[in-house]
Amino acid sequence: MSVKTSISLTGSQEAYARDMVARGRYPSLSAVLQHGLELLKLETEAQEAELAALRALLTDRRGDEFVSIEQGRERTERMMASKSGA
Repeated sequence: MSVKTSISLTGSQEAYARDMVARGRYPSLSAVLQHGLELLKLETEAQEAELAALRALLTDRRGDEFVSIEQGRERTERMMASKSGA
């Protein structure tokens, strides 16, 4: 269902949208704007999903054991030594 609304564009935005229509990329100015809004929606949803994943990762990591820098280095050195066969 389409809803009519009034919007304001800068001169360069309008020129660009009209150029897209003139080139045959879109059938109308409305189609240009609708496509732009759909892209913005997808971008926003992707950012929100990424943020949720990062939050979940941080929450998960908070539950793990924390080690000092020295302990981390020692663990890394032991792991590397075991991989090299030393």
